[in-house]
Amino acid sequence: MSKKILIVDDDVAFGVMLKTWFQKNSWETVLASNLEQAVAASKTAQFDLILSDLRLPDGDGIMFLTSLREKKIMTPFIIMTGYADVQTAVNAIKMGAFDYLKKPITPTMLEQKIVSALSQENKAAPKAKTEVTAKTMVKGESQVIQRVYKHVALVAPTKMSVLILGESGTGKEYIARMIHEQSGRKDKPFIAVDCGSLSKELAPSELFGHLKGSFTSAIADKRGVFEEAKGGTVFLDEVGNLPYEVQKQLLRALQEQKVRPVGSAQDINVDVRIIAATNEDLEKAIENGAFREDLYHRINEFSIDVPPLRERIDDLPEFAYHFLQQADEELGKEVKRISAEAIDVLKQHRWDGNLRELRNVIRRATLFAENEEITADNLPVLASRRQKEQDADDMALRPGDEKEQILNALRKARGNKTVAAKLLQIDRKTLYNKMHLYGMDLD
Repeated sequence: MSKKILIVDDDVAFGVMLKTWFQKNSWETVLASNLEQAVAASKTAQFDLILSDLRLPDGDGIMFLTSLREKKIMTPFIIMTGYADVQTAVNAIKMGAFDYLKKPITPTMLEQKIVSALSQENKAAPKAKTEVTAKTMVKGESQVIQRVYKHVALVAPTKMSVLILGESGTGKEYIARMIHEQSGRKDKPFIAVDCGSLSKELAPSELFGHLKGSFTSAIADKRGVFEEAKGGTVFLDEVGNLPYEVQKQLLRALQEQKVRPVGSAQDINVDVRIIAATNEDLEKAIENGAFREDLYHRINEFSIDVPPLRERIDDLPEFAYHFLQQADEELGKEVKRISAEAIDVLKQHRWDGNLRELRNVIRRATLFAENEEITADNLPVLASRRQKEQDADDMALRPGDEKEQILNALRKARGNKTVAAKLLQIDRKTLYNKMHLYGMDLD
């Protein structure tokens, strides 16, 4: 019996090309060009796989994914987009997407993703998605992280809002889950929200819900995050990225414990605990007018600083072996050891990406390993990164002719201000301020 796929893409030529490819590979194929058609198709047929574009004329693929999951339809879902960025990928996967494909899509890559999605679907339910929780993640034994765990144990039983501070990839969501699981709310929902992916237009709907027909793509009533998490915990990840216009609405919800869905005239009482996290300096953001001071004090009743991996390097081998076990399971490998030389190489790396970067490096090294051991030869990516770090150190902004240094960095970055800021080892806002100070073109 042939398998059935729903393809959702408003690019008709691309959609037809995909449809033809799937039909040649013995798939029964349904093609939808917008969100409305996709929803209608999902109501009338059962699919083995859904392949959806991110951007649609009347909404987006994540809206479609959300509506399916709310109806308990767990069909493997792959997002396609030509607007690829990390935040969107993370948000799609958090919402339940199996994977993420960047256009242009090659047949080989597409086939690999399909095989993985279908094999994942056939596994037992507990293994379908490995959720990172306090029970599945190793803790580490270094003094700095033990101090963090003491703070977690202290604040978890209270009702206080907690602000978790730390660099990207340090495991802030893991700490948030620890707090939730050690609290009186542990039997209620824990819902994580990627604030960086919330636009000012869609954020009220995602957070507070909406009524059917309240805007063009509101094809059904939607319960917002606060209502879904009632009695539990809402984790606002990278809260510093929340649009300023939404911060006032969030503050009201936190203060009054009430939310009003978009299009409704009635408030809904909610009881949630807020845990927020950021890798930004929110006090500086307040000075720059990018973050509300009243909201800052509301979410910062208690703060926890999560140390970067380079400050807890003694924990690295434990994490490396944990990620090795995950990679073995994911890649179907049987790598059992990491050589002492490879451990030394790992310990010497700076780890700007922290645990997330370590996990990715171990995953690639596991793939490269030719026997049961990861060796230093399986870590070529670290050598190239060390060279890049040296190059970045050479371009770090120093006292002197700052304007010329900024111009050099912009030339090297080909005008990309985000890359230039990284080369100069300053944040993007500081770069903009200095460019403004020196009368440089911000466009």
